[in-house]
Amino acid sequence: MAATPLARFPSLRFSQSDAASSRRRLRIPVSACSSPSRPNRVPLGELRLDPKVDAVLDSVKWDDKGLAVAIAQNVDTGAILMQGFANREALATTISSRKATFYSRSRSSLWTKGETSMNFINVHDIFLDCDRDSIIYLGKPDGPTCHTGSETCYYSSVNDLLEDLQTGKDRLATTTLYSLETTISRRKDEIDTTQNGKPSWTKRLLLNKELLSSKVREEAGELVQTLQENEDKSRVASEMADLLYHAMVLLKVKDVKIEEVLELLRKRFSQSGVEEKNSRMRHSNPSS
Repeated sequence: MAATPLARFPSLRFSQSDAASSRRRLRIPVSACSSPSRPNRVPLGELRLDPKVDAVLDSVKWDDKGLAVAIAQNVDTGAILMQGFANREALATTISSRKATFYSRSRSSLWTKGETSMNFINVHDIFLDCDRDSIIYLGKPDGPTCHTGSETCYYSSVNDLLEDLQTGKDRLATTTLYSLETTISRRKDEIDTTQNGKPSWTKRLLLNKELLSSKVREEAGELVQTLQENEDKSRVASEMADLLYHAMVLLKVKDVKIEEVLELLRKRFSQSGVEEKNSRMRHSNPSS
């Protein structure tokens, strides 16, 4: 199902570095806006919405109870964090506060994720689906989303439950990249607990920095070779997969999560390559 980003509307583009500018575009009084740590509840009538924002709210196909499904998704990992419901006021409050806000059907009131735990979901963008009857809050969580302490509310695999109904294992619903990261982490944890048998390739890499370094260099060279020798797409994909795997083992050795890498890439979207390179040079040479 296709999604329509609200960022296409100029008055809805979120600027992480200029919240005041965002308030001016929406014509929301400063007193009605949230603090970084705890968003205030703002009655819909007091928001004094920009006509474009109001038009977007009108375009949502609210159900007969004035609700639409609202899903929170991690902007960097792609993980689905949670699902709730939003009404017109909840969506308007999310736009103004940039904190994921929902409507509680049991309490018949708005609630902002994190207002009790302080684990807010900081919204970077909002998407509507092609039918305009469901919403995605694309954001960055401050901590675990689920009340159980799990990173997301989705950690029960139906396949796992079917394989063993009594002791189904809990694991997060992750993409291929994060499943690979989890597997590498598991291999590292097994190093100290398993002594018998021949170690896996991943364990050998984790235990031998020289071997790992040489493999990263080798795989990078083979990827470059596909360009120089004009090899086909399947070969390029294969070499990139090899390089990515070995690079992720290196990240694990250095205790760096792939999420940290993706977050850095996202933050570089708004600046040119020249600016980004100059910024890194300034940080590496503070005296210059």
